[in-house]
Amino acid sequence: MCGIVGYIGNRDSQSILLEGLKKLEYRGYDSAGVAIYTENGLQLSKAKGRITELEHRLQNEPLTGSAGIGHTRWATHGKPSDENSHPHTDQDRTISVVHNGIIENHLQLKEELEALGYRFVSETDTEVLSHLIAHHYEGSLIQAVRHAIGRIRGAYAIAVLSEHEPDKLVAVRHASPLIIGVGHGENFIGSDIPAILEYTRDVYILNDGEMAVLTREGVDLMTLEGNFIATQLFHIDWDLLMAEKNGFDTFMLKEIHEQPRAYRDTMRGRIDEANQSVVLPGMHLTDEQARDVRHIQMVACGTAYHAALVGKTVIERLTRIPVEVDLASEYRYRMPVVPDHTLVIAVSQSGETADTLAAMKEAKERGARVMAITNVVGSSVAREAEDVLFTLAGPEIAVASTKAYTSQLIAFYLLALRMAEARGTIDKVMLVEMLALLERLPVQVEEMLQRLQPIEQLAHQITRHEHLFFIGRGLDYSVAMEASLKLKEISYIHSEAYAAGELKHGSLALIEEGTPVIALATDERLLEKTISNIKEVKARGAYVIGIALEGNMELAKTADHVIYVPHTHALLTPAVAVIPLQLLAYYTATLRGNDVDKPRNLAKSVTVE
Repeated sequence: MCGIVGYIGNRDSQSILLEGLKKLEYRGYDSAGVAIYTENGLQLSKAKGRITELEHRLQNEPLTGSAGIGHTRWATHGKPSDENSHPHTDQDRTISVVHNGIIENHLQLKEELEALGYRFVSETDTEVLSHLIAHHYEGSLIQAVRHAIGRIRGAYAIAVLSEHEPDKLVAVRHASPLIIGVGHGENFIGSDIPAILEYTRDVYILNDGEMAVLTREGVDLMTLEGNFIATQLFHIDWDLLMAEKNGFDTFMLKEIHEQPRAYRDTMRGRIDEANQSVVLPGMHLTDEQARDVRHIQMVACGTAYHAALVGKTVIERLTRIPVEVDLASEYRYRMPVVPDHTLVIAVSQSGETADTLAAMKEAKERGARVMAITNVVGSSVAREAEDVLFTLAGPEIAVASTKAYTSQLIAFYLLALRMAEARGTIDKVMLVEMLALLERLPVQVEEMLQRLQPIEQLAHQITRHEHLFFIGRGLDYSVAMEASLKLKEISYIHSEAYAAGELKHGSLALIEEGTPVIALATDERLLEKTISNIKEVKARGAYVIGIALEGNMELAKTADHVIYVPHTHALLTPAVAVIPLQLLAYYTATLRGNDVDKPRNLAKSVTVE
């Protein structure tokens, strides 16, 4: 969470910082601020609320200078306010700091600094860092930052600007993402690539424990011990339009419509048409190693966890390997049993999810081979894993994940087929059939996205309700969990997903006259049982919206309304069934007047526990 941007060069830094912060607002939008070195020394402008509030202040009182840092905040320590906004400074206002993450020992350090006479004006943990750097400053900003970092515990990405040495910016990363953009006569800092993509496509991706010193002339990379290091310079091929709305009202709607392309991109180069097999060039897992796997454990959070639940069923069905799925935040604390020959798969869109990273490290310490499914090349999750399967969804800006989720499903399908082929648990006829159906998914989703009106009309039916339930069996239940999360996080309607067979064990008590229930019934093997469960909620007065395969007339006899999705293989159905449910959540939220791209209290990349 939170977004950092920094600039040093010969241009007006205010406009560059503001544009960078707008690209990062999905990471936090409780408040924003900038610190710029001007002819009058270090000057700050900060504002509670969206970045437009900061922009208005700077229009009235502009800050002129060619070096500065900025921040957009997702509140952790202290309520959203001008005082708690970043950047923070020391009490002489000569050193400014922006910070993403949490300083776990900030209270202890604050007490020490207060005893030395330092005065605090905010409730944040970050202000400790600005005073600590000032306390250690003895003529070298680099040394002061190094000493201060040595005193703190936690996760952090920081950028520092000082009027003592205004010709440089200092950045440090530990367990929170930070990139350095390299230009000509100018250099940049960003929490994510879209923040600086307009200005440069060449970036360094800092590793944990690394420091960058930026001047107009260049970038020095070093360890916290002061040893200079050489790091690969990445060239970013993204089209800038991929990080813009491109004519859509919102990023979320744009990203829903980008899913056919994301499906194709994630499959591209990974299906060998000549041999009708799956190839995964970024994976080092050999056929022999795949055959040696006896257990699979998956760790993920939020939407990625729901993708892993689908992956569990697909992998178990195709490879016959038992799979466990854990919330990453629980896995590391339950002293997990990791048997020999275990493969651990970590799933994270950003590749920076703190709990998922910690779970990966726990698994590695217990002897597991670790694989990652992530959307971000060079991310922490990607670097921590022995094998990486990248989802090629492109940048996802809306906080509520859509195309990242479905791209993760595609990645699981490819992985399951690849492992099944290596293990001999799938015959060639079925493999060829599955690959053909997999490649047809983008066309089927495109066709569905042309039929939006009925879904928008259904949103009017549920928008006035404050409670809603999803039910399903098997893979339908896994999709129901994601659909429920999508609805609650952007519409703020209380929503729960239940395994349909569990209704009679307590959940039926929540059904009353008019309660909306969305029933997924795409698994033809379980259709009769699911219809029985639908009748149970109908008997208690529920209004039922069904999700069924095209041609299924049985569900229409019981449900009040049915949304039909295209036929495909049962294991692939989640990739089409979730699309109308994403749209239903979207339209419900917009009808309620909510900002779907920036839902309250949430941030895109959760880099703290």
